[in-house]
Order: sequence, then C-alpha cells, then structure tokens
Amino acid sequence: MSRLRLKLAIGVAVVGVAATTAAAIAGDRAKLRTSLSGYEEVPAVSTTGGGEFRAAIDRHSDRIQYQITYRAIEGTVTQSHIHFGQEGVNGGITHFLCSNLGNGPAGTPPCPPPPATVTGTITPQTMTAGALAQGLAVGDFDELVRALRAGAVYANVHSVDRPGGEIRGQIENRQDD
Repeated sequence: MSRLRLKLAIGVAVVGVAATTAAAIAGDRAKLRTSLSGYEEVPAVSTTGGGEFRAAIDRHSDRIQYQITYRAIEGTVTQSHIHFGQEGVNGGITHFLCSNLGNGPAGTPPCPPPPATVTGTITPQTMTAGALAQGLAVGDFDELVRALRAGAVYANVHSVDRPGGEIRGQIENRQDD
C-alpha cells in the first residue's frame, strides 16, 4: 500500500512540475497588439490613416518580434516608433520601427509608402535613450517588457503633415490570440 502511495505522490509531483513549466513557457511568449488611429494621438488627429501593430515577446532570447502595418496616411510617412507612455500621454522613444529621416540607430529600416508593413526585432541592443528621463535605461529589456505588459507603451506613425504623430495605438497584452 505504501508503494502505491509513493507512486501516486511521484505522479502528482510530475504533473505539477509539467503544468508549472508549461505555464512559465506560455508566459514567456506573450502576444501584444493594437489598432492605430488618429484619435489615439495626443492631441487627437483627424485622419483617414489607420494601422495595426502586433508583437510577440520571447523572454528566452530577449527578443520581441514585431509587425506594424499602416495605410491611408495623409502625409508622407517620416518615421515610426515604440514610445514609453500610458494612454493619453506622450512618452519617450524606446525603439525605432522605421525612419526616413536618418535619425534612427544603425539598422533602422526605411518607412515604405502606404499601404505598408514593416517587420523587425526589438532586443536590448536596439533600445534607444529616448525614455531615459522616464527611468527606462538603454538596454533595460526587462523593464520594457514590464511596461508592455502593463499597457504603458504605444506605437505610432509620424508623417510630414503630422510630425507629432498621425496614428497611434496603446499596445495591449493579448494572451487570448
């Protein structure tokens, strides 16, 4: 009878470890997304432009794979970024998604004319000092991930007509996708 209890206890422990490991792995692969519109800009902007931002966090390799899509932007696209800032507040740049101004770090791709999709990877090495005054240090990937999961990061697309940003969206943690 004690052997049966021992086997049962070992079986329960194995199942518990497997469930915990699966939950940890799932948490390390968070999916993020948002829709971008002029109404999310600060101040709000009336535009025909729109877009989407999608990303997946991979904590095992400290990478965030992203895709930003934009369309019907009224002005010529100049640049696109990830910013550290809560809804309704402008914040510092943490990562350049694309730029036609030559102001991004080495490796920043150009922004194609709309409709367009830009893909890339955020790593500690690609983070900028734009949010340093807000306490987000260059390369502090863990804090960027915490801010993303808390909804304190947004993506936007800037244009010649709207240099402060033409479309914007607050990035949300979407585990259900």
